[in-house]
Amino acid sequence: MKDKLGFAIIGCGRISSKHVEGIINNHLEARLVAVSDLVEEKMDQSIEFYNDYLNEKNLETSTNELEELKNYKIKKYKDYKELLKDKDINVVTIATESGYHPEIAIESLKADKHVIVEKPMALSITDADKMIEVAEERNLKLSVCHQNRFNPTIQELRSALEEDRFGKLVHAVASVRWNRNEAYFNMDDWHGTLALDGGILMNQCIHNIDMLRWMMGDVERITAETDTFLRDIETEDAGVAVLRFKNGAVGIIEGTVCVYPRNLEETFNIFGEKGTVRVAGIAMNEIIDWNFADGAGNEAEQMKEANYETDTVYGYGHNLLFADVIEAIKEDRKPLIDGREGKKAIEVILAIYKSSRTGQSVEFPLEDYSTTKGVNLDE
Repeated sequence: MKDKLGFAIIGCGRISSKHVEGIINNHLEARLVAVSDLVEEKMDQSIEFYNDYLNEKNLETSTNELEELKNYKIKKYKDYKELLKDKDINVVTIATESGYHPEIAIESLKADKHVIVEKPMALSITDADKMIEVAEERNLKLSVCHQNRFNPTIQELRSALEEDRFGKLVHAVASVRWNRNEAYFNMDDWHGTLALDGGILMNQCIHNIDMLRWMMGDVERITAETDTFLRDIETEDAGVAVLRFKNGAVGIIEGTVCVYPRNLEETFNIFGEKGTVRVAGIAMNEIIDWNFADGAGNEAEQMKEANYETDTVYGYGHNLLFADVIEAIKEDRKPLIDGREGKKAIEVILAIYKSSRTGQSVEFPLEDYSTTKGVNLDE
């Protein structure tokens, strides 16, 4: 066990289960050492999930190692700052409320821990830049959980793009048509707040926005409208934006949690001179349309072999993201989604907020902005 990287999870809410899975599914090179949460019960639930998942999972490993994994006593820390003193921990994963991500990440990096942080990495440009700066100064890995990039469906799309099969790119559309009702926003005191949540574009829609930015390249300017239509929250509950990319193509972002009565769809469409692709599913896990001028007659059906079943919007990309970070540490290279990559999606979203609040187009690069800037909550 000592030759494995020691992982710790800070924040034991519902997304933390995907971090547990990411560690267990990379058990040959990773082990869960500790968890941290202000609520004791949540730590216990994470450890219980770890044990249950370990028992259910048919790991390809020796009987001795399996018994060692099952018998290992996971440490609990109410104070994450005490956890950071633990020398058995090499990698910290952060799954707290979004507004706390930068502070915890920076302190973890300063404690010489590599960091995997849930999306969004930060709620301001300044905080994102500071996280990147500290990681690079200390030669530590900082990776952001945009796990859908690892989906086989998305990897196929990325390959087609890199092979220039689309020809000249024309436009792309990222749509998230979901439902998050009042019960969702009332289940805790941070969802729907500007300081800790950021907004539905920052929380619910960021994966699709990351996809748009990753596929289409650098943004030149954004014009947007957002509003709070139905939900009793500080942030927007729906928004749309038009983007002009530096390559000349345009993009559309549509995000809402007001769809009645339940989630309708999440789709990403990309259109070019010689190709059209539409990816959908609850975790970008289904290729719906795949058409290229240079494609074979049955290529569209063959590509659907990349589709996979999932019952969660998180999909299964965390397993591969964790594997990528482990490999990046071993090979001393950048993770696929490092801090600079993670910043790109929040820069787009913060530009949307700025455009909506000022009524003007926003040019890139975006100077410092945050989810709370330009908002008067007393109005």
